[in-house]
Amino acid sequence: MSTPLLASNRLVIAVILILLALVLLSTAVAAGQTASDHDDLLDLFHDWRAFQKAPLVDGVPDYSPSAMAEQHENLRDYQARLAALDTTGWPIPDRVDYHLVWAEMNGLDFDHRVLRPWENNPAFYTMVFPSQSDVPEREGPQVDGTIELWAYQFPLAPDDASEIAAALNTIPELYGRAKSNLTGNGRDLWMASVGTLTQQIDDLDDLSGRVNESDETLVAAISSAREATVSFRDWLAELAPTKTGPSGIGKDNYEWYLQNVHLVPYTWDEQVALLQRELDRALATLKLEEHRNRDLPPLEPVASEEEFASRYAEGVLEYIAFLRDNDVVTMRDYMEPAQRAQIGRFVPPDRERGFFTIVDYHDPIIMRTHSYHWIELARLANEPHPNPIRQGPLLYNIFDGRAEGLATGMEELLMHAGLLDDHPRSKELIWILLAQRGARALAAMHLHANEMTLEEAAQFASERVPRGWLPADGSTITHEVHFYLQQPVYGTSYVIGKIMLDNLMAERARQQGDDFTLKGFIDDLNRIGIIPVSMIRWELAVD
Repeated sequence: MSTPLLASNRLVIAVILILLALVLLSTAVAAGQTASDHDDLLDLFHDWRAFQKAPLVDGVPDYSPSAMAEQHENLRDYQARLAALDTTGWPIPDRVDYHLVWAEMNGLDFDHRVLRPWENNPAFYTMVFPSQSDVPEREGPQVDGTIELWAYQFPLAPDDASEIAAALNTIPELYGRAKSNLTGNGRDLWMASVGTLTQQIDDLDDLSGRVNESDETLVAAISSAREATVSFRDWLAELAPTKTGPSGIGKDNYEWYLQNVHLVPYTWDEQVALLQRELDRALATLKLEEHRNRDLPPLEPVASEEEFASRYAEGVLEYIAFLRDNDVVTMRDYMEPAQRAQIGRFVPPDRERGFFTIVDYHDPIIMRTHSYHWIELARLANEPHPNPIRQGPLLYNIFDGRAEGLATGMEELLMHAGLLDDHPRSKELIWILLAQRGARALAAMHLHANEMTLEEAAQFASERVPRGWLPADGSTITHEVHFYLQQPVYGTSYVIGKIMLDNLMAERARQQGDDFTLKGFIDDLNRIGIIPVSMIRWELAVD
């Protein structure tokens, strides 16, 4: 990053913090501040989290216009309570917590003012999820009460079967209400949601084959949920072609969300410049690696289930050994099991292999670097943060720049640290990964600027990823552009979060001098928690 751009970013940070301080000060004066401490913030935090959920009517979340209007109106009370807290003299970590709660409240406000997913995004009502997300909370806006099937052990215990059945039984009523709530005109959001609901039908069919046929209550609930999903999907399919409006939120809204919810101190134009630079760097460096390796044999992808099992087991061992033997991070007993649990299943060559599967099959150690995600989730389970505000996931995916940025950063970081010294051709894969993330991030920004349709964005990204590994009609990019359209700034968080961590690491090294260690830096990130990088920077007192 050039010196002028760094100076610009510092100015943006300063302006944001100054404006925030002025707003909070003026509001607090009007409200009449009283002496406060962190316990007062925690009391508010618990009240806020209970309030943030949609109200229930007959056990089903209510996203009706009247319910949402009332929630938005009552949000002002919580914002006023937050502004009334006097943070004078609070230590920096407590002030960081204050900003995290402030950002979450901004997220709900943005949902009501701009996103309105219950009104504009039919995929918001997806209820059934068979697989675990690799970040602290499922990505994107989601209806309250989703059914996370991965969290249950099959065959199901009676209590678990009853719990799933009860959740499934809310789907018919929820989808009946959704047909009244969904009044938006965003064509791309509607068209893509048809496929999302079709996938839920397939997931319910799969669930039906996994449950005990003698459990009549659960079997009936699955059948009823499937019937309601089919009806909802067909209703969407009928109306989607009539939708004619844009689905993006526009540059100004995007920038506000970026800075005031995800606490990323960049402008729209700065992000575009950074992403284009990373894309260009990835493509150029790939060509240099290919030139260096021109006399080496090409990588041969995994070809059989037996090879899959052996190479992936070896990849986990090599990865964990590297972390341990090279002082990358303080090791814990749960790290290796967390990696092993996510190896997955072999995808035969006659089935579609998405972009990341293609990369993974060329060298299984590559995606283990990004799978630092699973170590992080294991840490959340085994060593929860003592601070309730940081114990669980931040709402509105505010964690994305830190979670996705570190996982993406680990790919290049560990390569430079020596992980791939014995895998010279695999270094090429690191640059292909970065190119893919840069290309799809730029595509996501074009989407939100309403400069491209979903199909055009997928084609844009596909054309910029080497070797034809990201076909424009493939499942990887079609899923990604739809998701990034639903959740602004997430698509850029992988690369922008990585850049912010690179910057933090460089400045932390200057700050600590000879006392800086990679292990100390990563341990600091783990200790502070999965919060925005800008807040980590503040907590580490990096100027």
